Amino acid sequence: MRFSKAVVKYRVPILILALLLMIPSVLGMAGTRINYDMLDYLPGDMETVTGQNELLEEFNKGAFSFLILEDMPAKDVSALKEQIEQVEHVDTVLWYDSLLDVTVPMKLLPDKLYDAFNSGNATMMAVFFDTSTSSDLTMDAIREIRSLAGSQCFVSGMSALVTDLKDLCEKEEPIYVGIAVALACGAMLLLLDSWLAPFVFLASIGMMILLNLGTNYFMGEISYITKALSAVLQLAVTMDYSIFLWNSYNEQRTLREDKQEAMAAAIQSTLTSVTGSSITTIAGFIALCFMSFTMGRDLGLVMAKGVLLGVIGCVTVLPSLILVFDKPLQRTRHRALIPNAQHLASGVVKVFPLFLVIFALIIPPALYGYDKTNDEVYYDMGQCLPEDMAYVIASDKLKEDFGVSSTHMLLVDSSLPAKEVRAMTKEMEAVEGVQYVLGLESAVGSRVPEGFLPETVTGKLDSGKWELLLVNSEYDVASDAVNQQVDQLNAILKSYDPSGMLIGEAPCMKDMIETTGHDFQVVNAVSIIAIFLIIALVEKSLVLPFLLIAVIEAAIFVNLGLPHYLGQSLPFIAPICISTIQLGATVDYAILMTTRYKTERIGGSDKRKAVHTALAASVPSIIVSGMGLFAATFGVALYSDIDIISSMCMLMARGAVISMASVIFILPALLLLCDRLICATTAGMRHIGRNNKNNFISNQEVYVK
Repeated sequence: MRFSKAVVKYRVPILILALLLMIPSVLGMAGTRINYDMLDYLPGDMETVTGQNELLEEFNKGAFSFLILEDMPAKDVSALKEQIEQVEHVDTVLWYDSLLDVTVPMKLLPDKLYDAFNSGNATMMAVFFDTSTSSDLTMDAIREIRSLAGSQCFVSGMSALVTDLKDLCEKEEPIYVGIAVALACGAMLLLLDSWLAPFVFLASIGMMILLNLGTNYFMGEISYITKALSAVLQLAVTMDYSIFLWNSYNEQRTLREDKQEAMAAAIQSTLTSVTGSSITTIAGFIALCFMSFTMGRDLGLVMAKGVLLGVIGCVTVLPSLILVFDKPLQRTRHRALIPNAQHLASGVVKVFPLFLVIFALIIPPALYGYDKTNDEVYYDMGQCLPEDMAYVIASDKLKEDFGVSSTHMLLVDSSLPAKEVRAMTKEMEAVEGVQYVLGLESAVGSRVPEGFLPETVTGKLDSGKWELLLVNSEYDVASDAVNQQVDQLNAILKSYDPSGMLIGEAPCMKDMIETTGHDFQVVNAVSIIAIFLIIALVEKSLVLPFLLIAVIEAAIFVNLGLPHYLGQSLPFIAPICISTIQLGATVDYAILMTTRYKTERIGGSDKRKAVHTALAASVPSIIVSGMGLFAATFGVALYSDIDIISSMCMLMARGAVISMASVIFILPALLLLCDRLICATTAGMRHIGRNNKNNFISNQEVYVK
């Protein structure tokens, strides 16, 4: 109570401090780097990651792109190539003449080298940068190349993808944060009992969101997914805490004449309830930190921090704002629009066996769809972008004109004899889907000794430690076909050079598929176990955690099963994150109802009356909470052109509604079905089970007599 009274006493200094903290928060948010490259989050000890580092260290080559030029004369292409070579952080530009010196007769140029870089009216260049794929410097270089070449140039590759992704995110983010705020505010205006309260809530939550985003500065950088989702999620998840404080304050106002005493009591009550509620949500986000694909840790830490700051803001900043604006808040109160839930509760209790049957019938198809959805996820981040984006157009051109869908790079020991490199190249070119392998030996051929070429030519593809070869494939990145191809190429490479490394987007994606497949199981297990233990401690029961998690997990199965039946493919990260977020964010609905059910049973109500009272009392809070989460995410899902953001927000919006319906209709039926078992395994309720048994025996004796 001392803390609550201190908040009330120092409400003005608290607000001044909160406002002053917004200055470093905005600066910290602006200074936090945003990472748009998903491959950066692979474990650092993987060979593909090590190989990328070797490429940068030995060849001064990091990012890689193909440029497709249409309807451009050879002399203009040559002039453009010279201009591109002058772009800052462009290390090497390879065209079909790049491996030849003036001393080498043109007739010695192999046909496949010419064909590799020319097709009909189009020609292709390979551009290497001396910075990493998602470096800001690389993205600046991509933009400059596009401006130099104009509309006749199409730039493909991961760096072009992250450049377009960054530009689209920066364009969309302010708009969909605005949409989330507007719709969440609209939901609160409809569902709460005050016209002004939603704006006060948003002011408090907004400060905590800015503080959360500002403190990300100390993490160095965050992923674009984290940046895009954190504000929306924090708004949706922590809105409940504000509503709880508001309701508690108004209740205390009817019991106390002094508004400051009422607020102190409300803070104390809120702190107790919200702390328990937030722990399950934080546990869900912390579970993401157990992913070896470290983007999960990125999102998990930021969101756990956001929920914690939301709790702090709810018991410090929000009470201060409410007290400052108490008069206009009270004048703008109105009757809540949520109808009385007594009739709904009576109906659910009356026909509860029907909901048990529905529950049993839904589970098999939901599980089937859930498994299929997980099998049908996509890993190619290019699919996240709209079809009219420059990267997508360039990738389509590359595939149509040159038959190239993905490019691998080989790092081979420089001491490996040229004869063996040529044999390895020939063997690799026989692998299905491989178009050609380009390197010193494969491009120039055995007719021209390597020593005949000047160092300016050989240095581009041989560092003295490694020789670099390019492998062009007709298979799409992250497809089963390219993954099999990568395995075959790796086997051939290791047979010639055990130290050799196969790197590039497709091999990295293959590692990502294997990594995240394991992560999905780990995160699910960690989140379920952690939340099970929290519920067991909160409810002091062995059976209730099983029931509550079963209800929410069933809602998750339905939510993640629907994409299969709707013919939708999800980005790979969505099922991993959503299963954890939905469990952590919506299990509170079930805890709220169950806690009230326990109170009623311990107070002497029979099971039907206890469930009826708990349901009727909980429905308004569950609807407000669920609709708040739905409103904050649904608009973003409809607006965003980035599929990974749109998909995750749609899953969260739909998950909120499905969890809400599951708790309102399925949980009461399970409580009625398992009442005797709950009483027998829950601290403080065992006497109820014994009384029920004694009453049953007494009734039987009366019946016999």
